[in-house]
Amino acid sequence: QVQLVESGGGLVQAGGSLRLSCVASGTVFGIDVMYWHRQAPGKERELVAVITSGGSTDYADSVKGRFTVSRDNAKNTAYLQMNNLKPEDTAVYSCAAQVLDYTGRHRDYRGQGTQVTVSS
Repeated sequence: QVQLVESGGGLVQAGGSLRLSCVASGTVFGIDVMYWHRQAPGKERELVAVITSGGSTDYADSVKGRFTVSRDNAKNTAYLQMNNLKPEDTAVYSCAAQVLDYTGRHRDYRGQGTQVTVSS
């Protein structure tokens, strides 16, 4: 089995920074695309950032210039550096990944998420 576990969330004042991590463990033979999503109360899940195995990235317009996604393929880990946080960034942040698992195919997995709360 494969598990994705996020960490690094917490409470921060507006203008502050947090760094989220997402570690994939279990029967992982490789990871293709990794995603960061967020979901605020009463809102739909939103794609925040994407990073391919080659390091290409893309971001939601709302976080461009403030958030940076990166990954360490050797550690099966993705990171989300969040700077200049705003109260509207408050949400549960989760990661997802296309993992080459024991089936020999890439399958989608998602973590449970970590809470990020930004106070004004």
